[in-house]
Amino acid sequence: MFFVDTLEFEGLGNRSYLAGGPDAAVVVDPPRDIDQVIAAAARRGVRIASVAETHVHNDYVTGGLELARVTGARYLVPAGAHVSFARTPVADGDTVTVDEGLVLRALTTPGHTPHHTSYVLEEDGRGVAAFTGGSLLIGTVGRPDLVEPRLTERLARAQHASAHRLADTLDDEVPVLPTHGFGSFCSSSRAGGGASTIGKERETNDALNLDVDTFVAQMLAGLEDVPAYYAHMGPANAAGPAPVDLTPPGRADAEEIASRLAAGEWVVDLRSRTAFAEGHVAGSFNFEGEGNFATYLAWLIPWGKPVTLLADTPEQITDAQRELARVGIDRPAAAATGDPADWVRKGERLASFPRARFADLADVRERGDDVVVLDVRRDSERAGGYLDGSVHIPVHELHGRIGEVPSGTVWVHCAGGMRAAIAASLLDGAGRDVVAVDDGFEAAADAGLSLTSG
Repeated sequence: MFFVDTLEFEGLGNRSYLAGGPDAAVVVDPPRDIDQVIAAAARRGVRIASVAETHVHNDYVTGGLELARVTGARYLVPAGAHVSFARTPVADGDTVTVDEGLVLRALTTPGHTPHHTSYVLEEDGRGVAAFTGGSLLIGTVGRPDLVEPRLTERLARAQHASAHRLADTLDDEVPVLPTHGFGSFCSSSRAGGGASTIGKERETNDALNLDVDTFVAQMLAGLEDVPAYYAHMGPANAAGPAPVDLTPPGRADAEEIASRLAAGEWVVDLRSRTAFAEGHVAGSFNFEGEGNFATYLAWLIPWGKPVTLLADTPEQITDAQRELARVGIDRPAAAATGDPADWVRKGERLASFPRARFADLADVRERGDDVVVLDVRRDSERAGGYLDGSVHIPVHELHGRIGEVPSGTVWVHCAGGMRAAIAASLLDGAGRDVVAVDDGFEAAADAGLSLTSG
């Protein structure tokens, strides 16, 4: 009997897998913080015999090299990947024994990267699970534009061929177990659902239902901006990442927080957007410490800029530090928890700004007040409709484009409130008068605001 355990990382929108038999297992696409993988193997009572990478990842720092070193496992990396460390190169058709009666078979599936490789777990010669990495995802495929712009169309065509190779090779009941596609920016379009099989993908996935030219045209038209921090992930993974250090950062008092702000460093408040708006250290930025805050922070922060974390509890700092390490922000410069009043020096006050609903914006516009409405959603979201007269700057571009925001009080919105809170904190830190619209975008029409269709 075999097992497959899924390790889910919602902040990245990724999954890793532990699969094996009674005695030994393989880990596919492990996270940076390998302690979770080791614990999962201990719960199963199995030895990690192999660690397999489907590709050199562009969206997170892998823990594969360190996991193989710590456990003594074979480190399987696609032969076509250019890396600077010793590993077991894997070519198409290569097999590795996982446990008695269990074999891992490599299947080259270029497209997400030129060297991308999927792995099929076979029990007694029969495929029982397909680890498809960034190739065939649930309802879509991995994006082909993360390697080199000149290769994008060629890789998009390769994605189509790779999807068909998987579908043609495997039986309908074989589970599709991708690494990306659960909120990951590595997905070429929004993936849906938490589980799938080859048969389900055969029925619903455009890569398996459209001719190659139509598929490629649609995919390329739908690609959006690549997160800026991706530029650092591939090189880090190819060089061989250093072991992660999750020891607690030093404690920052009010003087140190002020000093770091004065030095141009980033001070990031992980509290809820409600709490931040009510009172925060002037100049700090609000990235709520849940969901995919780490990917947005890594996207926006100037790479290498020291970051100090503020939170309600030490546990929130610990969780955030783990999330940040996965995207290459290895060590917070410092941290502080507790009462925000203790984060400012004696005689100084916390800053604040108002929150509102779209109905409040409608009232303001009806009174004729001259306000700036800033839409920080992605291009694809705005294409579906936007508020008349609104200015559009996606949140990931705002830090470098604040000077383009017209003068006046800025009412900033996104689709639900989280990104608006980030944007509001950036504007507030730049000295702008800001109102954060904490509301679902569907409420704009209900409030009577005039919208333009995309």
